[in-house]
Amino acid sequence: MKVGFVIYGSLDTLSGGYLYDRKLVEYLRSQGDEVEIISLPWRNYFSHLTDNFTFKLPKGLDILIQDELNHPSLISANLGTHLYPIISLVHHLRCSELRPKWQNDFYRIIEKKYLGSVDGFVFNSQTTKGVVNSLIGNSKPDVIGYPPTDRFGEAISEVEIIERSKSKELRILFLGNVMERKGLHTLLKAVSSLKSQVFLDIVGSLNVEPNYAKRMQEFVTAHNLTSRITFHDSLNNEPLKEKLKNAHILIVPSSYEGFGIVYLEGMGFGLPAIGTTAGAASEVIEHGKTGYLIEPNDSQSLAQHVTSLAENRELLTKLSINARNRYISQPKWEETAKNIRNFLQKMVNEHSGAIIS
Repeated sequence: MKVGFVIYGSLDTLSGGYLYDRKLVEYLRSQGDEVEIISLPWRNYFSHLTDNFTFKLPKGLDILIQDELNHPSLISANLGTHLYPIISLVHHLRCSELRPKWQNDFYRIIEKKYLGSVDGFVFNSQTTKGVVNSLIGNSKPDVIGYPPTDRFGEAISEVEIIERSKSKELRILFLGNVMERKGLHTLLKAVSSLKSQVFLDIVGSLNVEPNYAKRMQEFVTAHNLTSRITFHDSLNNEPLKEKLKNAHILIVPSSYEGFGIVYLEGMGFGLPAIGTTAGAASEVIEHGKTGYLIEPNDSQSLAQHVTSLAENRELLTKLSINARNRYISQPKWEETAKNIRNFLQKMVNEHSGAIIS
């Protein structure tokens, strides 16, 4: 197949969504498909809307995949005549994020228009599919392809988990770009209230929302937490693996996740995960078994869960082993990617048949 793939910026951008896109492109190419990356420049939302005056669909393709993140740029082009199917890869909807209602109402209008302009969907979770279906009454073809979570290889052993749980200090890992949606402010507020001695490593870009990142660093300084909390910016695989191996808990209390690759990646290292009830984290985290789910911005409940794990190492070990087992049970990316490719091929074949008839 000749596949086009529309993204903003670089495919090497560090985020769960871009990891998914990158791994899918790698798989398609490994199967002999020709994949052309169509990159639009990163700008603000309203500037992206102006792309509708200039962007045209590329020619000579069998199928076009569009990362739904690009939705404000693509509506006009999609509504025109196209000679191949257009598939939207949906990680999560912008209008599902936590923000003032009037803003989400505006985004919902734009996203609904975009979602109605495509021929089918790749969803990263059942939750994302449900959200899209409720918005547009979707009856279009789709496939659910759970994200790749095995970039670090095999899970660590139960023996390693048991030994790690005996260490006196409790280490928390926050893994994600330092942006408001990821909820670092909730975690910092919780840590600042703890009586238990815990240490927090924050791994993620400080440049996505620099003003927010600066506020978080100032909070740490103002609350005399610099000896216990460290900002590492983004890390390459090997140093990141060391942070995952040395941590006891992974906490990313996002206001919304379309899936949450990071939770499962942490579970491969036996890390119970704490996320929120908003979005698809509940598809990964089983409350009280593999981690905990809190309401967005609920720093008090978060602090209580961290305290219970810090003070009860038997509970920590139990949840850690459960988390490892959850990771092992996840379908492998090779199987998932094959299902996505089969779906794309089916869409190409059906579209070609419709043209011929």
